[in-house]
Amino acid sequence: MPIWNPQDKDWNERRSEIINILCNEEYGFLPPKPEKLSWEVVEEDNRFCAGKAPLKKVLLKADFKSGSFFFPICVCIPKAQKKYPFFVHINFRDNVPDKYMPSEEICDNGFAVLSFCYKDVTSDDNDFSNGLAGIIYNGKARKDNDSGKIAMWSWAASRVMDYAQTLTELDLTRATIVGHSRLGKTSLLTGATDERFSCAISNESGCSGAAISRGKQGETIKNICNRFPYWFCDNYKKYIDKEFDMPFDQHFLLAAIAPRKVYVASAEEDLWADPVSEFLSCVAASEVFEKMGLDGLIHNDNLPEAGEVFHKGNIGYHLRAGLHFFSREDWLHFIEFLKQK
Repeated sequence: MPIWNPQDKDWNERRSEIINILCNEEYGFLPPKPEKLSWEVVEEDNRFCAGKAPLKKVLLKADFKSGSFFFPICVCIPKAQKKYPFFVHINFRDNVPDKYMPSEEICDNGFAVLSFCYKDVTSDDNDFSNGLAGIIYNGKARKDNDSGKIAMWSWAASRVMDYAQTLTELDLTRATIVGHSRLGKTSLLTGATDERFSCAISNESGCSGAAISRGKQGETIKNICNRFPYWFCDNYKKYIDKEFDMPFDQHFLLAAIAPRKVYVASAEEDLWADPVSEFLSCVAASEVFEKMGLDGLIHNDNLPEAGEVFHKGNIGYHLRAGLHFFSREDWLHFIEFLKQK
């Protein structure tokens, strides 16, 4: 399935078409930007990370015509006087540090990290009356291409980036969005729709994330729409058992981040996500980078084995041993990739 023919149109035009397809057919269109965004520091811990990287809890407030919405973020920036590359991490919990986020090690490697708990934005269920969902829908039913929960969590990540742009300690040219599992799907959508992120990282995002849907093993569109229909727009259900009829596949999502960088991480035993389909998506998305004269995924001519790492191109990939998890090993590979660019 060709993604782009440069002889027909330029990449910016084609990229807009791809994002429109993905939003209309899979994730729903993201909520609008707020009329006003403000914030307040509500907690500070100057002893965090032995005083090397103070921790702040900041409450973001987004004002809409239909009301105001608040959600907290955690901000951890090394203390030395310089501009830091940084991660915006969409996390499963609001703990800092967290089992999915080794804050001190991230900061010791020269990165700042801004994080938020996805459930502080809106619940991970079919309830569209709470948090951001309640403000956006205000009791109205969703239309076929209206935001699912992934699009709402992505919206929140962009609001964190809005706040990051006000901080003089951050290098805004080196902002990375990162998430694991369903939040890896969210990270890729954010990277596609928000060009302020120079890199988007998906950790084991699998079905409807980084993994190609056609011929995928493990979780399928039918499985995910039956269990988590609220993650997506209602239009996505029409592709249940019809993956080969889709006018797109998940490599479109990776390609939409070009010419910026994208990274996909897999785990050997995470068969539900299907590491092979995640890897093949990276291979397929490379077409767009190559047509721009850039390297996509530089890899061997075989499927990767556990422990293999591919960092030389603008698409990064590694296959870790073990199960579905966001590990310290994953973070260190991401940091290594970002440091060499």
